[in-house]
Amino acid sequence: MAKKSFFSKWFSLILLGGIALGAIAGLIFGEKAAVVKPLGDIFLNLMFTIVVPLVFVSIAMAVGNMVDMKRLGKILGSTVAVFIFTGAIAAIFVLVTVTVFPPAQGANIVMDASAQMGTPKTAGELIVSSLTVSDFPELLSRRNMLPLIVFAILFGLAVSMSGGKESAVGKLLNNLNDVIMKLVDFIMKFAPIGLGAYFAALIGEFGPQLIGDYGRALLIYYPLVFIYVGIMFPVYAYWAGGKEGLSRMLKNIFSPAITAFATQSSVATIPVNKKACENIGVPDDVSDIVLPMGATMHMDGSVISSILKISFLYGIFGMPFTGVGTFAMSFVVAILSAFVLSGVPGGGLVGEMLIVSMFNFPPEAFPIIAMIGFLVDPPATMANSSGDTIASMMVTRLVEGKDWIKKHIVPAREA
Repeated sequence: MAKKSFFSKWFSLILLGGIALGAIAGLIFGEKAAVVKPLGDIFLNLMFTIVVPLVFVSIAMAVGNMVDMKRLGKILGSTVAVFIFTGAIAAIFVLVTVTVFPPAQGANIVMDASAQMGTPKTAGELIVSSLTVSDFPELLSRRNMLPLIVFAILFGLAVSMSGGKESAVGKLLNNLNDVIMKLVDFIMKFAPIGLGAYFAALIGEFGPQLIGDYGRALLIYYPLVFIYVGIMFPVYAYWAGGKEGLSRMLKNIFSPAITAFATQSSVATIPVNKKACENIGVPDDVSDIVLPMGATMHMDGSVISSILKISFLYGIFGMPFTGVGTFAMSFVVAILSAFVLSGVPGGGLVGEMLIVSMFNFPPEAFPIIAMIGFLVDPPATMANSSGDTIASMMVTRLVEGKDWIKKHIVPAREA
């Protein structure tokens, strides 16, 4: 394996350092710090520009590369079902919590959302406009992310049925994905400067109360994610493998959880998760599929943080975070922002860009929730990544039946 560059290895710290320096500059220079805001605007524009090709190519490529079906089909179907199910449970946890304890309550940041408010749509119009557009060029707008994702999935299925990744289009998509990942990498090198400049201007305008306003959101998130893990992981493990499954999970889950918390990387935790799955008795063909997919798609901790961010923005912009429609849209966006590209460089930022785009918040909303994302990243990654081992157990139960653990008896030992 190629060695990581210094920037890649320490990216999170460099990014936080850039934001911290920007925040300090904003506190020192006040409104004069707005002079560096164009640097932040450039970064935001680059992010908005890359998000459409990034989402389309990555999804179309992933679906297009799926060729061999049979047991694989059952594993894939069960994997997606488990990811969505656990994401839904995580969403219910946080929706109840932010309804009772609004994260933006008492916040001093006040922004005007009136420019975004339009005439209400009927349920039918909302479904049609959410999933489709009337003309192809409209797919190329970041404001139509759901239609773009639907189109990318259909396009990927067509590629898969026409030769998959060995076809000319399949090879083109894989090559395009490599190119776009490089482009994302280039843009992310500017992120510490861009976000630092944006925070300098933001804090220069709103003052030190901006940082204090995150306190309530963090006090809600940290206990909530540990409560979710402490309650639901044992429930999932017991359903997957009974008492033996629960016992094996408890003996082997701490290594991936600690690794994920320390590294803040789901990808870096894959080998540790693999070892935990072996100790538990998960079949190789299940863990070999679920763990890599889980590193970029199974994001319960990110679902919780995404809905927290959405609720926070609703409060900041003075809009009520209530109603079945709002909750349903928040769930869909949280799942998508967790699923889409969370494993790529700056994937969390792309997910936050998805939130801003799909709720039509102004660009100024992006750095606000980006800061929340950085602050909650360690426990979010812990829930995301260690949950992949639990998901592997659940998928095995769906594929092989409730007695699967007896077929794969291994000496129970800690990873």
